[in-house]
Amino acid sequence: MEFDEVIKTRRSIRGYLDKPVPKALIREILEIAMRAPTSMNSQPWNFYVVAGEVLDRIRKGNVERNVAGVPDSREFRMGPPYAGVHRDRQVEIAVQLFQAMGIERDDKEKRMDWVLRGFRQFDAPVSIVITYDKALAGGDIPPFDCGGVVNCIVNTAWSRGLGCVINSQGIMQSPVVREEAGIPDDQVIQTCVAMGWPDDTFPANAVVSKRKSVDEAAVFRGFGD
Repeated sequence: MEFDEVIKTRRSIRGYLDKPVPKALIREILEIAMRAPTSMNSQPWNFYVVAGEVLDRIRKGNVERNVAGVPDSREFRMGPPYAGVHRDRQVEIAVQLFQAMGIERDDKEKRMDWVLRGFRQFDAPVSIVITYDKALAGGDIPPFDCGGVVNCIVNTAWSRGLGCVINSQGIMQSPVVREEAGIPDDQVIQTCVAMGWPDDTFPANAVVSKRKSVDEAAVFRGFGD
């Protein structure tokens, strides 16, 4: 695909085919994505790519601990809950997804099933756990750089027919992720990317999020017009 087409057509994919993703293809995606801009060429990112039984154990442990009420142990700062227009956008996309999936507001069973899918990383065949070096912890630049490389991962994957969703629900129980993925203590777990072949029959995959306009987002000064 042309670059513009990749950016304009990419969607977050939450339903996947039961079809493995070749390791060589994931390596290719990472190699391209690592050309992402990075402050002073620091390249703080590391990738722990998990599939098969390892990913299944992460899913199982994440679900069991969350359902049992074990406190969230994500290793990045969550900050305060969204409010105002940011909360409005959060609700808007949730409404779009629930409508697509036929989940009514008072249907507790289906709503819980949706939450559990998030804990399972939407049953994707691959998860890429992104970390950065703990020696760099405390500043905003390393996670900013990790965000840049994650953006490149999901867009490169889309250009090759793969879908992704950036999903911090899947790493809520970091001790499970750290043990099963073999992540050493000198790394901070930033986020994860669920990846696989999109299931075109899964209704939520057709949802296109609404974006604010350039006029809402940008201020131009010093231009002649």
